[in-house]
Amino acid sequence: MGGEGDDYGGCFRVTSDHGVDLHVIAAADEGWDHISVSTPNRPPTWSEMEKVKRLFFKEDEVAFQLHVPPRDHINQHPHCLHIWRPHDAPIPLPPMEFV
Repeated sequence: MGGEGDDYGGCFRVTSDHGVDLHVIAAADEGWDHISVSTPNRPPTWSEMEKVKRLFFKEDEVAFQLHVPPRDHINQHPHCLHIWRPHDAPIPLPPMEFV
C-alpha cells in the first residue's frame, strides 16, 4: 500500500484532497483495466473517484463505473467502488451536449 506495483497493477494508498486515505487496487487482466477504490468508513466520493481516474489513466482515456443488475453484484467490501476500461474496444459516449 505504499505505492508499489508493476506493469499490471498493485496496491496503493492515495490521499484525497480532503486528507482521506483511499485504498486503491489496480489491475490489468483479461483485456480490462480495473481500479478498486475504498475507504474504511464510507464509499468514495465523486471527486475522490475522479482523482484516482486521473492518476491511473491517461488524460484522453475514457473509463467508467459500471452498474450491473443486483443479481450480478459480488460485494467483497461495503465501501468499494470500481473504475473499468476495456483494452480492445472503445467505450461509446453520448453526444457531447449530454455530458
